[in-house]
Parts: sequence; structure tokens; C-alpha cells
Amino acid sequence: MQLLEQAQDGVRLTVSTPENDIRAAAAANDSLILEFEAFRDGRGFSLAAVLRGHGYRGRLIAAGKVLPDQARHLRRCGFDAVELAPGADAAAWRRMDQVFSAAYQPAGGDDRLVWRQRHAPAAEDAAAQDARNLAARLNAQWADADTEDLLRAVLDPALGRRSAAVSSFGAEAAVLLHLISRVQPDLPVVFLETGQHFFQTLAYRRELAERLALTDVRDIAPDADTLSVSDPRGDLWRRAPDACCAVRKVQPLAQALDGFDTRITGRKRYQNRQRADLMPFEAVGGVLTVNPLARWSADQIENWLRDHQLPRHPLVEQGYPSIGCWPCTRAVVADEGARDGRWAGQEKTECGIHGRTLAPVC
Repeated sequence: MQLLEQAQDGVRLTVSTPENDIRAAAAANDSLILEFEAFRDGRGFSLAAVLRGHGYRGRLIAAGKVLPDQARHLRRCGFDAVELAPGADAAAWRRMDQVFSAAYQPAGGDDRLVWRQRHAPAAEDAAAQDARNLAARLNAQWADADTEDLLRAVLDPALGRRSAAVSSFGAEAAVLLHLISRVQPDLPVVFLETGQHFFQTLAYRRELAERLALTDVRDIAPDADTLSVSDPRGDLWRRAPDACCAVRKVQPLAQALDGFDTRITGRKRYQNRQRADLMPFEAVGGVLTVNPLARWSADQIENWLRDHQLPRHPLVEQGYPSIGCWPCTRAVVADEGARDGRWAGQEKTECGIHGRTLAPVC
């Protein structure tokens, strides 16, 4: 187990945080820091075991009031690292951690038993490798091809994939949806109806689907019972935006795309620095992610919208080049990037639906 003087990466939550909020944060993040508020507080151990039991493969870091003699149990319950308190004896932690390096008996139902570690990941690793190989082959064949031809290739029944597109019906969504309508208008298109969209977005979703004759647009809403527990007042975005995205977007999308092994997105390289190296084909776990517009420029998008007389999202003229939920989206000003109005003033730049931790699609 790694010993850290200060955990730099990860969402920090106390172990008294409601379990649903912690699970929502886990769905959206590769690393969690669980802070124990009292010595011998068993909630942190239980939370780690629950997360591992539900398939969380991100990093778990224990922080706060933990003791060296708990090292073995922290490991058994699924923690990868410990953030040492000021003045803590690192040597004592190392001694206790070395007593047992793995668990052969269950500790609270955790999913890190040696037997499971040796055998359970084999099928998953094979699927992930297959997806990586397919992405590499498709990039070599189609990355520089006409976008419509690229779509036809990935949607060819001979490829044997079950595909769906994910669309925000935002400022630039019409381009990808128009291309899809020309290739396969009955392709499932998933729209995350978070319950916090601008009214203009909901009207635009209806207008665009009708205009393009898309016959299988699916409005996916968050689970009502989960919302009643984790966001009963509808203000989770204010205090925990990552958790809000997880419960309103990441989890519903995972359920909506269960059974699909290919998803198509409208992401583009120019949108922000996190997407600068985006490839047309990616492997996310065992899922093939297709970004047909990855290499398009902003001018190409604008020209396509104009040349094909596609309707524009009504908020674009009001200074919204990227549109998400209303609480976390503002208009941009001169010299700002297209996505600078999303989660403005925060380090957050993505909602999490394109992350690595959510199997099988995110």
C-alpha cells in the first residue's frame, strides 16, 4: 500500500458522506480520498468494501484519523494508499502493511481477494484488448476518410457491433446528428434528460429530431429514488458538481448503454485541451468509442451548419457556444474558449460520461 504525504489527485469526501453520494462520486472519478473523522471509525472500511463490491476499479485513498495497526484491514477492504497525518511514523505503517500483502478471506465482502484477482479480470481484459485492437485498426483504415464514409464503416452490420450515439442536442449537435440521419436514421440516439436543462434545449431536441427524421431518440432520466436520496432539493450541483453529474448523467448513461459495445460522440479536438489528442476511434474498457468529428475545425462545423441550413440552438446567439445544464453553464465573453462557460470558476471541465472508470461505457 502506498504512503502519501499529501494526496494530490482525487475527490475528497468524509466517511460520513451518504453512501449514494460517494457511489455517485466514484462513478465520475478515477480516484477517491475517504477521510476518517474518528479513530476506529468503521464506516470508511465499509464504504471501501461496498465500492469494490460494486466494481469500482479506481484508486481509494484513506486519510484522516487512521492508525498503522489498521493497515492490513485497509488493504483488505480495498484501499490502495494512505495519506499520512502530519508527524505520522511512516516506518510503522510500512511494518504493519508488510505483515500481509493480500487477503485470502473476505473482509466485509470486498472484491480484492487473491483468488478473484487471479481469475475474474481475464474476460474483461480480453474484451478490453479486443477493443484496443479494433480501435487501432479502424484508425489506420478510416481516420483520414470522409466522415460519412467513416460512419458507414463503423455502422456496417458486417462489423458485428451494437452501436448507439450520445448527443447533448447542444450548440453543435446538429452536425453529427445530420450525418447520422444520412447514414442510419434509426440509430439509437441517447439524450440525457437531466431535469436541469434549459427549456430551449428541450425544445431544440424535439425540433431537431423531427427535422432530421431520427426515429429512435431516447430520453434518459435519472433514477427518481436515487435523486430523492442524493439530491432531494435539486441543488447537489452547488455543493458537489461531480456527484451531481454522476447521478444525473453518468449512472443513467451507463444503464442506457448497457448492451451496446460501440458509442458515437460529437467530441472534437478544438473544444478544450483535454480533447486535443482525441482520435476518431478509442477503446474505453471493452467499448469502442467513435468520435467522427474529432479532427473537424470550428470553421468546418460552422460551414456545415450553414451549407445544410440546419437549425441552431437558440442559445447560441446569446453567447453560449457550449451548452449543458443551466446551473453550470454561462455565456462566454471575448477571447474565451468554447467550453469556458461550462463549470466556470472550477477545475471541473467534463461531466464524466467519457471517463475511464465506468464500465462498460464510461
